[in-house]
Amino acid sequence: MKVITRIIGMCLLLFCLAACSDDTKELDDLLPPEEETTDPEPEPEPEPELETPVTPEEPEDQTPLVLNVVGRYLKDAEGNIVNLHGFGQTFSPYFNEEGTKWNNYDVAGCLRYTKGIIDKILAAGWCMNFVRMHMDPYWSDDPSQPSVRYEGHERFSETRFRKYLDEVFVPMAEYAVSKGLFVVMRPPGVSPEKIAVGDDYQTFLLKVWDIVSRHPKLKNNGYIMFELANEPINIKGTDGSYGSSGDGHYRNMTTYFQVIVDKIRDNKSRNVIWVPGLGYQSNYAGFATYPIVGDNIGYAIHVYPGWYGSDAEEPSAELGGVMGGGYEGFQRGWDAQIMPAANIAPIMVTEMDWAPAKYNSSWGKSITGEVGGTGFGANFKYIADNTGNVSWMLFTSPHLLAQFKDVPAEDGQYTFLNDPEACPWPVYHWFKEYAGQASAEGELESIELMNVTSPIEIRMGDSKNLIVKAVYKNGTKEVVTSESVMTSSNESVFKVANGKLVALKEGEAELTVSYTSSSSVTKEINVAVRVITPFPLTAAMFNPSIWEQGTFDESTHTLTLGQYGFGGWEYAEGLDLSSFKTLTVELGSDNDSQISFRLFDKNNYWSEPAMYDFGSSRKVVIDLNAMKDKNGQKISSSHLYIIGFWSLGNKPFVIKSLTLE
Repeated sequence: MKVITRIIGMCLLLFCLAACSDDTKELDDLLPPEEETTDPEPEPEPEPELETPVTPEEPEDQTPLVLNVVGRYLKDAEGNIVNLHGFGQTFSPYFNEEGTKWNNYDVAGCLRYTKGIIDKILAAGWCMNFVRMHMDPYWSDDPSQPSVRYEGHERFSETRFRKYLDEVFVPMAEYAVSKGLFVVMRPPGVSPEKIAVGDDYQTFLLKVWDIVSRHPKLKNNGYIMFELANEPINIKGTDGSYGSSGDGHYRNMTTYFQVIVDKIRDNKSRNVIWVPGLGYQSNYAGFATYPIVGDNIGYAIHVYPGWYGSDAEEPSAELGGVMGGGYEGFQRGWDAQIMPAANIAPIMVTEMDWAPAKYNSSWGKSITGEVGGTGFGANFKYIADNTGNVSWMLFTSPHLLAQFKDVPAEDGQYTFLNDPEACPWPVYHWFKEYAGQASAEGELESIELMNVTSPIEIRMGDSKNLIVKAVYKNGTKEVVTSESVMTSSNESVFKVANGKLVALKEGEAELTVSYTSSSSVTKEINVAVRVITPFPLTAAMFNPSIWEQGTFDESTHTLTLGQYGFGGWEYAEGLDLSSFKTLTVELGSDNDSQISFRLFDKNNYWSEPAMYDFGSSRKVVIDLNAMKDKNGQKISSSHLYIIGFWSLGNKPFVIKSLTLE
């Protein structure tokens, strides 16, 4: 099913403000008038009970927004799914061509230059429909105070922020809207390395969003959205430690930003809100357990080469990374860190770029590559498109986007702007595709599954993402996974959902894939699928480094774990062992490092597992229907995500066998 991307016509929303009366009635005015009576007087009737008069509250503005969050999607008024595509602007003279365009808080110069950039980007043919606007601390910092790190809150001046909100940020937002762009407003600066519930940074964010969400030109403006912070890294967890993962950190991350969401909603502002995650906006697993509560909530993420297991020519400054993961590594990382949030709410990528390092024009260092193979860009687009609810932007400097020309390089004389391996060239054409300006497809010749050999061998409880390409007679190829139909000959062995093959139990069955082109030509292929044991002792399917760095020798089944390390198997879809009674695990050598076998029913290594210590024995027998964690809570055998061995580490031991009965 293709996602509909629309550039929505312009009209600013009218605000409905209802005045409240200050008039209240005196108590005597509410009593019934006295009537004249004659003797004998009748028994007096009881006086009616009077309600305390209440001054009515100002009614909430119920004007429909242009876009609303419905389930996991952004949708327009007609119910169409909308994924936005855009770029970013900031308003510091330094970050706009290194201070050569204006300085000294020159409002007129700033507006003239930044409005002109928007005009030039659109004139260059970029099919953009949103801009992320940074309310840069250049305007809100108190310059009389000592210089500090670029965080935005240490020397924040509310007076200056209110002044330049009116003079710079609101006029720029209005101008962008007038040009057909939605606006995502980001607060001044970046998050400090460590945050904690109730800290000065949270107080700063509350102040900023209280001011912004009350502003009459922003509040309930359907074209204006709020991104609550930029790149939180570590938060103080419930145990007092700082980190970017684990239950206590996830819990407090939701607490931290729920307060800010509630402040905006208390102001009766219904603007769409984009909530950041931990780890430089890379980790969203906790929101599946502790989601932000409220309407019109999405999650804002960042994506760079090296993150989520994607390919990087050079490690990123924040999260490292190397070449080699290709598509499979990227997809696994995305599924673990982003899909928990994408399953419940829309996603917006508010920073993303890539290019070969030689150009020195991008934050991320990688190549476009190809879908299913090496490289970052093509795999990012494929993963985002298949997720189905991802809006995204290009973080390339706006003045470079304004210089873009849709003219191929001659004789391979590439620059940053026209090299197909750097982000501007492919993204320019992808945005045109999203806007319905793609060239017509050729005559369909065949279809193929990428990176697949027959039979497909997959572990029970695991999954495999399938990539379908249409091959045309003119020699071109196109990824058509989302438009293809995939079926299983035996859905008790495996099923297919959203382009993903999910292995359910050991056995064999056949996968059928078909695709029909726009000219009604249908092509079909069939591939055998073999679902094997969930516990293969092979180097390709056993991970000795789920926690800490370990090694595994496939020939001898010898496992050496890092200190307090853990190795074993992970199951993306959850392993269902509810039809089995016992699991017997045997070692081939003595236990001299306190080895235990552990099973997790949550997709989180820091959750509580069922633990079975070998002690002086070489064998443990696990009753799969009676598993409990150390607190006595039941561990369900119907959805196990991580299974394997823990030890003190640095001492090899042999795994003999695992047997299900």
